[in-house]
Amino acid sequence: MAFTLPLFQRPGGILFLDDEPDYLDMLGMVVPATWQVELYSRPSGFAQRMHQEYERWEADLVTQMNMIDRCRQGHPLLPQVLSYWANTPSRYALVKTCVVDYAMPGTNGLQVLDALQDWPGSRVLLTGQADEQVAINAFNNGLIDQFVPKQAPDITHHLLSTLHKMSRAAHPRLNTLWRTALQPGQQLLLQVPSVSQALQAYTEQHWVEYVVLGEPFGLLGLTATGDCHWLQLEPTAGLRDLAELASSVGLGFDLVRSIEQGQQLAALELHQQLHLPGPVRAAPAIPIGSDGTLLAASFVLATSELPQSIGAYRDFLAAQGDRVIQDG
Repeated sequence: MAFTLPLFQRPGGILFLDDEPDYLDMLGMVVPATWQVELYSRPSGFAQRMHQEYERWEADLVTQMNMIDRCRQGHPLLPQVLSYWANTPSRYALVKTCVVDYAMPGTNGLQVLDALQDWPGSRVLLTGQADEQVAINAFNNGLIDQFVPKQAPDITHHLLSTLHKMSRAAHPRLNTLWRTALQPGQQLLLQVPSVSQALQAYTEQHWVEYVVLGEPFGLLGLTATGDCHWLQLEPTAGLRDLAELASSVGLGFDLVRSIEQGQQLAALELHQQLHLPGPVRAAPAIPIGSDGTLLAASFVLATSELPQSIGAYRDFLAAQGDRVIQDG
């Protein structure tokens, strides 16, 4: 089952390889500052950076698989994800996309990309006019994910649009893994086109990183400044059950009735899994999608409420320094 909405999303490195320094300088200036970018003018430096990148991806995947396995053994996923975010800042350094020029002295971009073997990221080929048929054949054979003609008059817009789409696309293996954390009914709700589109728009507007969880059902997200949000999802068919649960833990009559009527949602499972102090919080319910099957409510988790402090993506980017061409 293919999900339009990625179930697991985070930033990652974008590596450019081109033997034209002026072109790399231009890329370093036009690519948004909110993206992690590395510039390489020689295949040797690029290859050194990508050395063992596959193993790093696999190690990170194993970490995520272990979280889901522990969930099956009764350990809630939500605090595990928060701990993973707090203790694994290196996840932001994983290379998500490589953009490689086709025509280079002594080699070509397809040979460079082929040497990456099982690395699971996205591959983009930059081509000259004479190379376009080569790129079309490579795309049709699944050797690259996209190609961008360098001679196109709107090359910058085309390239940035391509990279943005790739950055928001679902990663097949990670999507398959995190699907197992959802119930079949939850999967079906997320397949509703208007629901998927609404959630995609929400995530792009608010977060740089998120994961979709099943128990509780919702999205755990991080802003670029490190603020943690919980977007609770509630099927309208389950409002009565949620209201009964709210009543059983002592929430007031007016709030319970508001929950049953779909006006508010209470973060009962969030409160329990994080052992939050004080009364269970509630927030206004908003419709997700246009078919009336799903509601959401947003909750901000204060730093004091998190098991550990989570580093901000903004700080990770700042630590990378200025964008300079690596020619080693």
